[in-house]
Amino acid sequence: MFRLADLRLLLIAVTLFGGAWPVTKAALADATPLWFAVSRTLLGALVSALGLAVVRRLAFPTRQDWPAVLGVGLLQLGGFFALSHLAVALVPAGRTAVLANVTIYWLVPMSVLLLGEAISAARWVAAGLGLAGVAALTGPWAVNWADPQILLGHGMLLLAALLWSCAIIVTRRYPPRTTMLENLPWCFLLGGLVLLPMAIVMEPQGGIGWSSWPHALLIGVLVAPVGTWAVIEAGRRLPGAVSSVGFLLAPAIGVIVSTLWLGEPLGWDVIIGGVLIGASVVAATRG
Repeated sequence: MFRLADLRLLLIAVTLFGGAWPVTKAALADATPLWFAVSRTLLGALVSALGLAVVRRLAFPTRQDWPAVLGVGLLQLGGFFALSHLAVALVPAGRTAVLANVTIYWLVPMSVLLLGEAISAARWVAAGLGLAGVAALTGPWAVNWADPQILLGHGMLLLAALLWSCAIIVTRRYPPRTTMLENLPWCFLLGGLVLLPMAIVMEPQGGIGWSSWPHALLIGVLVAPVGTWAVIEAGRRLPGAVSSVGFLLAPAIGVIVSTLWLGEPLGWDVIIGGVLIGASVVAATRG
């Protein structure tokens, strides 16, 4: 069973991450994807380290912490950020927010097969409702699948969701001795060490322009440390079916923000998808 505080963490995570994708999309008007991802991880490392230093809780991870630190740093913050930030340049921000957060594709079966987690009939129904909502939000019937960039972008997002799911499995299978909040600077630093060489090689002329630095600061100072801590803890504490369905709220928020701010179209598919995802979250938490 889970606590109300765990659901609050989930709500914080999906609110911050759902709103982050439209901000990232807007930032890419004057920034390149990988350098923006580098700024996100390194600013997150700096802010979280300074915060822990102020309260005298900054310390090197223990041996028991390292599996979780490596899983989150390399898979979630390195691999996930690399793939999702590259994909956001190819795919609309709302669609990116949807597919990058669809851990349900991977996390539910992985929780059953690798962790032996029992999933109730109500939560299988919730997973089905959530996937139906994702299908409505992404509107695959309206996508030009003949475009290789569209295919590449969608493939990157599905792989990004897999890497995130793997990171959640690692933190649940090998729980750290120290809190993930205290391990966060090292996770971000590892993510940055993955992303920085990629940015240097793949975007040698890239960077972040002056007009995009406010976006980078918002993401790096607030969303990265607070949102990442909340999403790690929610994924670690909640059952796989509940967390994966709950993470679908992030794309719903991302689509709404993309519609209001970036002018991406709002139709019945978005409304129906949002309702289905909302119903799936209710079913998962009650099941």
